[in-house]
Amino acid sequence: MILPSVIDAIGGTPLVELSRIRDELGLEGRLLAKLDNLLPGYSKKDRAARAVIEDARASGDLSEGQTVVELTSGNMGTGLAIVCSVLGHPFVAVMSEGNSPERARMMRALGAEVVLVPQAEGARPGEVSGADLALVDKAATRLTKERGAFRADQFRVPANPRAHETGTAPEIWDQSGGSITAFCDFIGSGGTLGGCARYLGPKGVRLYGVAPERPDHPIQGGGYGMPELAHLAQVDLAGTVIVSGHDARENARRLARREGIFGGYSAGANLAAAIDLLKGPERGGTVAFVVCDSGLKYLSTDLWEDAA
Repeated sequence: MILPSVIDAIGGTPLVELSRIRDELGLEGRLLAKLDNLLPGYSKKDRAARAVIEDARASGDLSEGQTVVELTSGNMGTGLAIVCSVLGHPFVAVMSEGNSPERARMMRALGAEVVLVPQAEGARPGEVSGADLALVDKAATRLTKERGAFRADQFRVPANPRAHETGTAPEIWDQSGGSITAFCDFIGSGGTLGGCARYLGPKGVRLYGVAPERPDHPIQGGGYGMPELAHLAQVDLAGTVIVSGHDARENARRLARREGIFGGYSAGANLAAAIDLLKGPERGGTVAFVVCDSGLKYLSTDLWEDAA
């Protein structure tokens, strides 16, 4: 089948059982990984980017040729850069200098203008805090006004969780034959977890958030502590699994070494959480999670430094 554009390749990613990791650790149950690192922009945020832009065009909120602005850790920005390049919208990505440089380079390669915002005082490169994100949000708000642009606003627009309610979640459910008992996801904008909860919750699936152990952590794309997570406001979570930066790093490496899946920090955090769930409240069940993005986006970080 020939697709009319790369936008139509967003979705339909494989669901893979991690039987090697399960057996290595002696776990009871199943681990299922949704490979959204294989989407055109190498992350799950392609789904939200497509939905946000298509919804805005359909409603008239985004005019033909109008500029789009959004804050990003790199993944939403990459998805927006792809969608905007195909649909003819200039795109301005506003990103903290604390994020890995691969992300900015990729967005520029896709035609985006990338505005880098200095980190808050005392912040460390590679660890983007809530204070850093607040500075990025302020810059994005100013640029939206100056450019007469449309703000994609991933933390608030309903198209973000809807992309996962109508795409990610039903794909996982159908691909698993309706066998999953739990789903977990590292909380960034909350769109994936919130959207999947709407579809999977009524089917009896237990939903878990994944969060970093400390405010200063290397898991880019989430755990900021701000802004308010509107997409999770009415979500009934079974719990939140706390993951350290060390465990996220080691499990991203485990995912690559044992299963050949090259994911980023958040994928490692999700795997760490899923393992903890199978060792505890979900023992004997089937836990699914998303490989949120590609390990290629972290080659300049310590994720793969001295990886054995």
